[in-house]
Parts: sequence; C-alpha cells; structure tokens
Amino acid sequence: MKIATYNVNGINGRLPVLLKWLSETGPDIVCLQELKAPQENFPEQAIKDAGYHALWKGQKSWNGVAILSRSADIRLVHESVSGNEEDENSRYIEALVHDIRVGCLYLPNGNPNPGPKFDYKLDWFEKFIKHAEALLKEKIPAVLAGDYNVIPTELDVYKPENWKTDALFRPESRAAFKQLTDQGWIDSIRHLYPDERIYTYWDYFRKAYDRNAGLRIDHLLLSPDLSGRLKDAGVDRQVRGWEKTSDHAPVWIELADR
Repeated sequence: MKIATYNVNGINGRLPVLLKWLSETGPDIVCLQELKAPQENFPEQAIKDAGYHALWKGQKSWNGVAILSRSADIRLVHESVSGNEEDENSRYIEALVHDIRVGCLYLPNGNPNPGPKFDYKLDWFEKFIKHAEALLKEKIPAVLAGDYNVIPTELDVYKPENWKTDALFRPESRAAFKQLTDQGWIDSIRHLYPDERIYTYWDYFRKAYDRNAGLRIDHLLLSPDLSGRLKDAGVDRQVRGWEKTSDHAPVWIELADR
C-alpha cells in the first residue's frame, strides 16, 4: 500500500499537476492540504474520474484538507482534532481506510512570532498531541500525514542559521514535534534515512528549487505497529519542477501487506 501526502497550494489552480502526478504514481491513499476552496468547489468529479473516492473539508480562500482513496472502503471518523471542534479553520480530517486510521493535517504556520498566530499554532499543536496520544491508546494502525509546518532538526533545512527565529524552526515547535515521536510515532522518512538531507518544500523566490534550498516540513508519522510494515519512503521531488506547480512536493511511504 502506498500512502502519500501533498500540500497542493490550491487544488483547482493546481488540478492538472495533481491529476498528472496521480496518473504517473498511482498512490492508494493521498492526504491533501491547502485546498483553498470552499466545500462545494472541490473538484469531486475530476478526482473520481482519476480513480479516487474522496472525503474533504473545504474553506474559502484558505486551508482545507482531503483524503483520497482508490478503495471505496473509506469512512469519515473526525473532521477536527479532539478538543478543537470550535476551530473555524479546516485543518484536520480523519478516516478509516481498510484497517488503517488516516489523519490528514495542515498545522498552523505560526508566523509572525511572537504573537497570536504563534500562540494559535502552539495551542493547536497541543490539542493535536493529545489527539495523537488517544489514537495510540486505541491500538488501531494509524498514519498522521500532512504539512506540519515544523522543521524537526537542522538536517531538515538549508542553512538552518537563517531560520532560527521562524515559527517553523522555533524551539517550541520542534519540541512539540518531538513530543509526538516520544509518544511512539515513527517519522517514516527519518526511520529509513536517518542521515540524508531530504526536503519537501522549496520557496518560489530566489530560485530555491534550483539551488535545492529547501525544508522538510511534510511528514508521515506511523503508529508503532506499522513500523515493521514500512518498506520504502521518498519525495517526488520532480513534481516541484513542473509548470504551475505547488511549492511543496508529494511525500510517500510504502507499507507491506500484513
């Protein structure tokens, strides 16, 4: 089973890129972030024609998350993080696909900081950590995939000295991410490639992609019971080089059958 996460940065504007990538790579499950489309403007028919069933939570102009599945065996479980049901922003959706719980998230950016946006990021993160802990207690195989807006370590950023004051690299953000992995969640990329410099995002400015001046902020975290099934993981870096593409590239894992 191949599971991917992709911040599309506007699903309707990037739809040709998304459909091309789906056609070329054929992941079984896909988590999408930053739909930037209200609920009624999600391109359901185009996604269906590409061979996928979809659950989504849209929002006009901003945010928005979706889970795509090749299998019709997909059932909505949550549309928000536990304890954060009143949040007006569309940042989380969770589904049961076959026997795996799939959580798709778009964690707040947090800039500028300090300030209310950073406070919101940390508050959202705290609730998400509690939600993730409760998931582990259910002992259901689970994947938490999405744009975490967190650079976990210096290995995950080009020129880390330039990011010391950014919300993505602030000690509080990194500590929150570490809380997740300390719970037992497996950072799939780092599990397989502990020392390799791997990026998932390149800014549109200053020819960042051409210079490989990137960040690793898109993550797939696995519950411990899935770690033994992890066969491979990677980034479809070439997609970032396509015309009219997102500033993120798709990230994926492959899980062995039981």
